[in-house]
Amino acid sequence: MTDAGARLPLEGITVVALEQAVAAPFATRQLADQGARVIKVERVDGGDFARAYDTGVRGGLGTHFAWLNRSKESVALDLKRDEGRAILADLVARADVFLQNLAPGAAARLGFGAGELRARDPRLIVVEMSGYGTRGPYRDKRAYDMLVQAEAGLISVTGTPETPVKAGSPLADIAAGMYAFSGTLAALVRRGATGEGASIEITMFDAVAEWMGQAMYTTLYTGSPPPRTRLSHPVIAPYDAYPTSDGVDVVIGVQNDRGWAALAAGVLERPDLVIDPEYATNQARVRNREKVDALVAGVTSRMGREELLRRLDKAGVPSASLNDGHGLVAHPQLAERDRWREVGSPVGGIRALLPPITFAGAEPRMDPVPALGEHTDAVLRELGRDDAAIAALRSAGAVA
Repeated sequence: MTDAGARLPLEGITVVALEQAVAAPFATRQLADQGARVIKVERVDGGDFARAYDTGVRGGLGTHFAWLNRSKESVALDLKRDEGRAILADLVARADVFLQNLAPGAAARLGFGAGELRARDPRLIVVEMSGYGTRGPYRDKRAYDMLVQAEAGLISVTGTPETPVKAGSPLADIAAGMYAFSGTLAALVRRGATGEGASIEITMFDAVAEWMGQAMYTTLYTGSPPPRTRLSHPVIAPYDAYPTSDGVDVVIGVQNDRGWAALAAGVLERPDLVIDPEYATNQARVRNREKVDALVAGVTSRMGREELLRRLDKAGVPSASLNDGHGLVAHPQLAERDRWREVGSPVGGIRALLPPITFAGAEPRMDPVPALGEHTDAVLRELGRDDAAIAALRSAGAVA
């Protein structure tokens, strides 16, 4: 749904997605948010397995699936059957983008590899997503989010000095989905200028390796990986969560010596620390991190959270509340900026956040999360199948 007279940037673009889990659905949901028609091809026997990861949304819909699949059309096909593959071929023939995240080589074995598809339609944009890519010794290695976080080193820099931990959100999937989304947009821009389609490969491993930039460069040029430092930063101090008198921590992030001066004078009421050689520079504060953190905590622990946040804001010191999920859902910034919407789903209306990309004058698509095969019949009719043909396909198990 868009505002009257407004046009979303991807209206008129059709995406066929042979997708499951998180990475590819995250990419295509963002394309749908911006107006693309996304036809999600699912298995006839249960569909995208993320539908059944859990039943957290009103006891009947998986939380991942609800998050990732609004505004899409679900078509259920059995691609082991000739009839199912013929339908997918017809869909791709009408598409601008074909995106898939099957195991490496699986789409090609079905007749939907990038080379074959681009030979038939040079304007087609084909996006192939996988864990490690189509070449190399890890080509066929299983690649779930936690495994890729581990392999790419992210877990090594996250956690406590004693215990590495994975990121709480599926960052490997999200990173790959973001690059698939932006890569598709880049390919559409180029096609608009040249008429040329594209073959794009996105891997979860490459995406996380890119996000490891600072840690990777530290390792390359110092010979030592950065240590795990809980909430703190390996090369900045003070940068951590600090206690308050009401038991709720506040995060303080001083990025430079000007920020330290503001904290020391405006909150700690110790302007002498601005010139004290043990505290005056960031390098000195990092060397004396334990002393710095103890000094800051000794002051913050005597204030309530709201008082501390007010004083930090007044002094211009970067800070944040250490929220959990409840804090996010109730966050006043989301409410004040009207970021919540209700979308339909097989279990009824559910709350969802507007996507982060906001075009002035255009409301992103926030259409329902589809039931499995909800749009199969309608799409088959678009492809020229009549009711008798559809009934025969369903009776044979080729569609659902």
